[in-house]
Amino acid sequence: MWPTPSRRWWRSFPEQERKYHEERPAMKFSIIYEAQMVDTSRANEQAVFHQIVEQSRFAEEMGFDCIWCVEHTALTQYAHMSAPETVLAFIAGATSRIHVGHGVVCLPPAMNHPVKVAERIATLDILSKGRLHFGVGKGGTQQEAGTFGYDLNELGPMIDESMYLIPKIMVQDEIEHHGQYITIPKRPIHPKPYQDPHPPMYMACTREATLLAAGGRGIGALVLGFSGPDEIAKKNAVYREAFRTRKAEDQVGFRPTEHLAALCAATVLDDREKARKIGLRGQRFFAESIAYWYQGGPKPTVDDDLSAEDHAAVLEQGKKATIAYLSEEAIPVGDEHLSNYTIAQDAYGTPDDCIRYVQRLKDAGADEILFMFQMGGIPHDVIMETIRNIGEKVIPHFRGEA
Repeated sequence: MWPTPSRRWWRSFPEQERKYHEERPAMKFSIIYEAQMVDTSRANEQAVFHQIVEQSRFAEEMGFDCIWCVEHTALTQYAHMSAPETVLAFIAGATSRIHVGHGVVCLPPAMNHPVKVAERIATLDILSKGRLHFGVGKGGTQQEAGTFGYDLNELGPMIDESMYLIPKIMVQDEIEHHGQYITIPKRPIHPKPYQDPHPPMYMACTREATLLAAGGRGIGALVLGFSGPDEIAKKNAVYREAFRTRKAEDQVGFRPTEHLAALCAATVLDDREKARKIGLRGQRFFAESIAYWYQGGPKPTVDDDLSAEDHAAVLEQGKKATIAYLSEEAIPVGDEHLSNYTIAQDAYGTPDDCIRYVQRLKDAGADEILFMFQMGGIPHDVIMETIRNIGEKVIPHFRGEA
């Protein structure tokens, strides 16, 4: 039987975790990484990972709250972040305050068996002294699912089974499970997490069905598309209502977490035109690389000679091409398909531009901003300057320090 969630879990949190929720400002500022790259040579691949660590350490100095890492396999250029547990452990060891988050762990059992997930989550939570956040999902492409022998369209039920099982493993002295997809003989699983009962849990949410599931299961929502503030407001309304009306028997884990985090691509420089050119070029690469793996589009390109307006026009063309593709396949067109092409009122520009956009996301209901800086072709020095500008000018504005 699953314990009925109650406020006693809140009172039992370790002191550090309680302070994170009660003393930090309501709005959180974080960074999410895909390890996306144009140049896939060994030398550049290695450089990107070391840059991520350097950027994360600097983000801690600049007052950011959390570093999130995705998990993808076999998606060349789009995401080389295939072992987030290793990257997050390294970052946690290189920092002292900033939190780390899985955004998200993919749960097909052959890819990440629930026992191993529970063990890794608990171990990193101990070593980081309660700085870990834990998101779950299934991955987004047949390319990934097929790597482990699965059909993407058949993953839903086994993901659900793992999602409910993992927190149970983390709180029970022994686990025995005989499910439809997973069988575990009676075993003691160690260690148990630093946070009591376990780290806060989240789901990756790109469409209404996943928002309803996250809210209905009492866990946080990571909205991982480039949706603008108007779409975030719609998604927020769906999620909050699902969370408010959830049933106790549907709760995932033993720690209800009402939290909506919204992706925000950003390049923030003193030179607005330079920021827009670089940012839109990066978003174009992101959109084209995901279209390559998700829709069979052409390989992404990087053109440094185009202006910001030119890149915006190419993104608009990509949006139209996606609509045409979906129409031919008789697939309903939704924001989850088109959000990568959203460019209106974006956070590419000066710190003041970023403040205005973040304010709109906050007004739309976001509890956390998931800044995405590291898109294909955006240089390390530009990302570092962006982190500095947000740390010195944007975050203080929202914390009343400006």
